[in-house]
Amino acid sequence: MSTRTSPSSAPLVLHYTLRQSALGQVLVAATPKGIAAVLLGDSKSALISDLQQRYPKAQLDTGGPLLHRWSDTVLEILEHPTLQHVVPLDVVGGTDFQRKVWKALRSIPPGQTRTYTELAKAAGQPQAVRAVASACAANPLAVLVPCHRVLRSDGGWGGYRWGLERKQQLLQQEGAI
Repeated sequence: MSTRTSPSSAPLVLHYTLRQSALGQVLVAATPKGIAAVLLGDSKSALISDLQQRYPKAQLDTGGPLLHRWSDTVLEILEHPTLQHVVPLDVVGGTDFQRKVWKALRSIPPGQTRTYTELAKAAGQPQAVRAVASACAANPLAVLVPCHRVLRSDGGWGGYRWGLERKQQLLQQEGAI
């Protein structure tokens, strides 16, 4: 997973595509290095708006053969989240702490969950439970960085940027609930 925290001299160009899945609309955006965003929602226009807000200085273009192949893999992961897929990621932005949390999220195996408290400990800041929740909400890579696998300490759902129904559906597909 490559990460970039500061813009290079060249403008960021994101190619994106919109696809339909059992979870609703899926927007997959990528750089030539890998997938930079997977956004879930009900409205294509809302997803494009979300992408523009997350990357206000990026040049957005549609399509491309590599992106189509990567988006096919994302759809396979959405349908079969317990299967192991390798897809290159290019995380653009995020604070150091957010990237630590996103890395810790990627270590949670399908079918398992962690609490926000456990994730804070895994990120090296056991008192930062609320910051962990904020990092999960800022995650630009739905399912690929599996923030849906995080629950509250009391076993409650907590939040999910793309809706609690989607979180429940993903956890059911994985056999976690």
